Amino acid sequence: MYARSTTLQGNPQALDDAIAYVRDEVMPMVLGMDGCLGLSMLCDRESGRCIVTSSWQSDDAMRASAEAVRASRARAAEIFGDADPVVEEWEIAAMHRVRDTGDGACARVIWSQGQAGQLDRILEAWRTTIPPQLEQMPGFCGVSAFVDRGSARAVAAVSYESREAMERSAGAGLALRDRFAASHGFDITDVAEFDIVLAHLRVPELV
Repeated sequence: MYARSTTLQGNPQALDDAIAYVRDEVMPMVLGMDGCLGLSMLCDRESGRCIVTSSWQSDDAMRASAEAVRASRARAAEIFGDADPVVEEWEIAAMHRVRDTGDGACARVIWSQGQAGQLDRILEAWRTTIPPQLEQMPGFCGVSAFVDRGSARAVAAVSYESREAMERSAGAGLALRDRFAASHGFDITDVAEFDIVLAHLRVPELV
């Protein structure tokens, strides 16, 4: 399975309008496309940064949809105040949930850079060590991992039932990811926290 993420950095005051546009117009359109599994949206209301992610059954289905979503992406950028969209395509490497997210759920997103040819080794270690430790954190809902094999980049999203639960996990999460990155030879390049405003990615358990 595959995913396309579109990151927009825009006017925080326009965020509610952007969320409504994605929810009411973009999501029904995308879900009607062949091979689409679902869609999610993460938002940081302070910075105006948001990430819209669509999931796909195959790489071919994802690529076939590219032209059809171009106009809606441009419209979302316009609503945000002529934001410049950053589009990335990923392979979905893992998905693990212990409970569904509800109102007030949040996510911590971690981007990383590895070395070419090392992703499979790191992913195997990640699957056996990271999800079981995250499950011990109060309020943990689920975790996903996406990879770009061509660039050896990866991104993981850890969801929590509330912002309070996410904040309580901050220290343990920092120690866990720094320890894992150091022992497996890759760099954490960015960490950000978001509200989960749409949670319909619909990717099945994949660990």
